[in-house]
Amino acid sequence: MEPRDLPVGPSDGPSLGPSTRSVHAGEDRQKPHHAITDAIYLSSTFTFANNDEVIDFVTSNASRHEYGRYSNPSEQVVEQKLAEIEGGESAVLFASGMSALTTLMLAKLQAGDEVVFFDECYHRSREFCAKHLAKFGVVTHQVKTGDFDAFEKAISPKTKMLIAECPTNPHLSVIDIDRFAAIGRRHKVTTLIDATLATPFNLRPLEHGVDLVMHSATKYLGGHNDLLAGVVIGSAKVLEDVRYLRGIVGGINSPHACYLLQRGLKTLALRMQQHNKNGQALAEFLAKHSKVDRVWYPGLPSHRDFETARTQMAGNGGLLTFTVKGDARTASQLVSGVRIPKIGPSLGGVESLIEQPLYMSYFSMTAEQRANVGIEDSMIRVALGIEDTDDLLADFEQALASLPEPAHAETSRSASTRS
Repeated sequence: MEPRDLPVGPSDGPSLGPSTRSVHAGEDRQKPHHAITDAIYLSSTFTFANNDEVIDFVTSNASRHEYGRYSNPSEQVVEQKLAEIEGGESAVLFASGMSALTTLMLAKLQAGDEVVFFDECYHRSREFCAKHLAKFGVVTHQVKTGDFDAFEKAISPKTKMLIAECPTNPHLSVIDIDRFAAIGRRHKVTTLIDATLATPFNLRPLEHGVDLVMHSATKYLGGHNDLLAGVVIGSAKVLEDVRYLRGIVGGINSPHACYLLQRGLKTLALRMQQHNKNGQALAEFLAKHSKVDRVWYPGLPSHRDFETARTQMAGNGGLLTFTVKGDARTASQLVSGVRIPKIGPSLGGVESLIEQPLYMSYFSMTAEQRANVGIEDSMIRVALGIEDTDDLLADFEQALASLPEPAHAETSRSASTRS
């Protein structure tokens, strides 16, 4: 990494605030042609002036670009920015969050190795291990989220990786990151946190001793619902084989997507302040509403992990989940009745999104399978954007007003064991 005039990294000088890092981290102070923004290098091939340059490149591993599947200047800048925002030494960027995870695991695991997951990790991540890596002799263990005793008991001499998500989606569980990292160190096993929902603004797992952090940069980091990207962040040594394998399997991102991600990152801190504000306000509003049964949001005292979230997170984000009093049809009426959130998957963009997990994300499961993972028919997931808080509250108020009154015998349930 080339030195820069502005101290932005964890070891480059005085500590800077999250917004300053988001804007300046990873970038040269003076850029070609005196431009304030970095160029988009739409080149698949990078040429050499003469054969001596080629020989120097292959013999001394000179720091330059050769072919777009291995590196690109646009990619390099955003990787440096992501690493410094997260407080890591190195970052490897991918075409999607799943590409980041699958390449990481392919690089780190081999036949006979074992992986331990908490069971609220993203279901596609767990599926890749349990279904696809199993074909190659990798064994996956899934443990109830937050049960650290069972988690540690699942570790064997063959365990090579411990994986958690914080917070989880859609139940917003928040694990004790320090305890998670300590277990990994005690057993000399690599620890990985998927911190997509937290972002580096709300949580920095590397500072708690976790080895690797991954994000679906499609979400809050990009922030505008206009790109797909994923990233793994940690030490350069640990990520060396991951970067090498990315060049083989080809899960790279386009220069234009790198530019969009870099641009989105510049407003990350500002956007997260509004996401946090909107999430907290709507969670508190829904928790008091007579037609709402239950709310999952770590910023509420009723949430199982409220104290953990309060001590280790700067904010709780814009994602929350709740159930209405009624059935699937009642929930559908609310989803269709709001005027600001659009119906769709994903999260972390400036536009609010809403979905009913029964139909959007878990429709292929049986009722029993959904029950086993805590997905109720009347459950609604809201990914709040950065709209004005009062407008969002008014919108949900009018949508809830249109729902039928709950039966007299129904009363709001207390937080469940998963809340």
